[in-house]
Amino acid sequence: MAVSSASQKLQKIIDEVSNYFIGNRLVVMKTLASALVNGHVLFEDHPGLGKTLLAKTFAKVIGCKFTRVQFTPDLLPSDIIGVKVWRGKLGTFELVKGPIFTHILLADEINRAPPKTQAALLEAMEERQVTIEGETFKLEEPFFVLATQNPLEYEGTYPLPEAQLDRFTLRLSTGYPSHESMVEILKSRLKWGKDDPTVDIKPVISREEFLSLQRMVEHEIYIDEAILDYIASVVETARRNPKVEAGPSPRGALTLMKVSKAIALIMGRDFVIPDDVKMIAVDALAHRIILRAEYVFEEVSPAVVVKEALDKVPVPKEAKAKA
Repeated sequence: MAVSSASQKLQKIIDEVSNYFIGNRLVVMKTLASALVNGHVLFEDHPGLGKTLLAKTFAKVIGCKFTRVQFTPDLLPSDIIGVKVWRGKLGTFELVKGPIFTHILLADEINRAPPKTQAALLEAMEERQVTIEGETFKLEEPFFVLATQNPLEYEGTYPLPEAQLDRFTLRLSTGYPSHESMVEILKSRLKWGKDDPTVDIKPVISREEFLSLQRMVEHEIYIDEAILDYIASVVETARRNPKVEAGPSPRGALTLMKVSKAIALIMGRDFVIPDDVKMIAVDALAHRIILRAEYVFEEVSPAVVVKEALDKVPVPKEAKAKA
């Protein structure tokens, strides 16, 4: 598949999703970029901003299976991954698969489940497999998690540990729509005549085509050594910031590299430029930064640390396109 053809398909996905998830095309683009590298996304936002609609619409448009799990304090690991049930008449155990056996899993309010249940996702998120009573099962491709959590409501929640936050490729925020977008949302609801329009959505591409686009990002998008040096420098500069207790790990740098390649393909290029890296640097690195205690209550955020690193590190001017 040519780069121009692939880019057209990806723009068509963004256009179709944006017909239903109205008001923030950039979030749709970044979600797609993360999906192209099988990356998981954590949406940290208030309720009612369309995160579930975005996930369902996205799954339908790319021809993939979608499952939603509402995380609650009494949710058990077996409620997510499944369990083996004894069938007396057959004299054997039968595997009852959980909702994790899907392509796109929406983990709604993920921080409301206890750590043991949150940890049930770790193996699936990292290795694309689950282990049920000693037996390992591979998950179908593609597989990625879209998780949500409310950034303001902490009562009855279990904050995600750093190890699990690090598994998320990007942390995004949809934000409140503008006045114009709000009017368009209201008009769309009248046009649909129902609260859930996703039942009528037809796929823009097939699952197999999406998998081929993933392979294209992995193998056919060139990234120059100067860009690799730029990524490493941004990560190291953020890590050495005196406000930082613990900075981004090598996984953060790998994430920045992979998603910037996906951004390049979406934009119609077979090579990465510094602007691709800048576009997703905050989303890829900020949630991997732990600030020193004295700065937590000041007007300092991990996003500010990443932006300072981007300002300090010189942008490479001799990065080459694909030979």
